[in-house]
Amino acid sequence: MLLKITSYLLLALLGLLLFGLMLWWLQPRLIFFPFERLAATPTDWGLDYEEVQLTAEDGVSLHGWLVAPPEPRRSPPRTLLFFHGNAGNISHRGESIAIFTDLGLEVLIIDYRGYGRSSGSPSQRGLYRDAAAAWHWLTQARAIPPEDIVIFGRSLGGAVAAWLAAQTSPAGLILESSFDRLQSLADTHYPLLSRLIPLRVEFPAVEQIASVRCPVLVLHSPDDEIVPARLGRRLYEAASAPKRFVELRGGHNEGFLRSQPQYQQALDSFLTGLPASDSSSRGHDR
Repeated sequence: MLLKITSYLLLALLGLLLFGLMLWWLQPRLIFFPFERLAATPTDWGLDYEEVQLTAEDGVSLHGWLVAPPEPRRSPPRTLLFFHGNAGNISHRGESIAIFTDLGLEVLIIDYRGYGRSSGSPSQRGLYRDAAAAWHWLTQARAIPPEDIVIFGRSLGGAVAAWLAAQTSPAGLILESSFDRLQSLADTHYPLLSRLIPLRVEFPAVEQIASVRCPVLVLHSPDDEIVPARLGRRLYEAASAPKRFVELRGGHNEGFLRSQPQYQQALDSFLTGLPASDSSSRGHDR
């Protein structure tokens, strides 16, 4: 009898081990949810745009859009580098892009590797490389001064944005509905599994934001059902001044819309308060 019980326990442990190994191996598929098909283009939203093709340092081809604001442009001129969340692709960000162009910003939004028309498969290191490629394209190919670029990230894109801002010198950093580190999110939704299975993907945004030296705006809703607001608060607390926290209302995916017009007013106030750059005083043309 004891031998039979022991056998059952060993089989159960083996099953748990195999299940844990499977989850560990499949983690990227449980974190990234890329859509390949584009559902729309900025033309469908009434916006002018330019197709953008980039190449990351490891040779992965990336697709994006450079979306023009309606006239008049913001003064001084600013370009927003937009990093979206973990699901869909750039064609699902029309409402958000329209808000930024209404504020007079030019917007570069890219699809990470494996998303939309970008090649490759998503990973933490890969997304960082994609962000670096977008920054290089803006500052080198387009000759836009770093002090005229604002980096924006929503949800998972906030972790990418924080990493890039720590490596560069943008005019400002905006993080919306984002988290301090992926482990905190795993602990929230899968408290038992997160303690048994180590994460292959970290995205330690809270460590990176501590190195950011530009003004920071953090926006988060207490109603966020996917990324708890306390995780956004940790990002804010880790950031250096000048910084500002804005409380939104509504769920994770629609909070920015339900928080209008206060949401757009908060963005406008942050952008207006950014220091003018030397290049903007020269009125460079782009």
